[in-house]
Amino acid sequence: MNIGEAVRERILELCGERDISINKLSSMSGVTQSTVNNIISGRNRSTTASTIQKLCDGLGITIEDFFCSERFRNLEQELE
Repeated sequence: MNIGEAVRERILELCGERDISINKLSSMSGVTQSTVNNIISGRNRSTTASTIQKLCDGLGITIEDFFCSERFRNLEQELE
């Protein structure tokens, strides 16, 4: 799994836990719906820390909480 896939899966997991849609997350976080959709679809594989922070604000969690997931352990090397 790479970082983009891990971010995508974590967002979906957190939305599922809170029973909110991706569109609702967009509204709650102030991140445009197209940006969130691009992250979820995999078209955006290099989400900025600033965007993740906004999503976390919308979800009511810290960025540390976001990355405190098994998904972010043992990620594939990005350098080849």
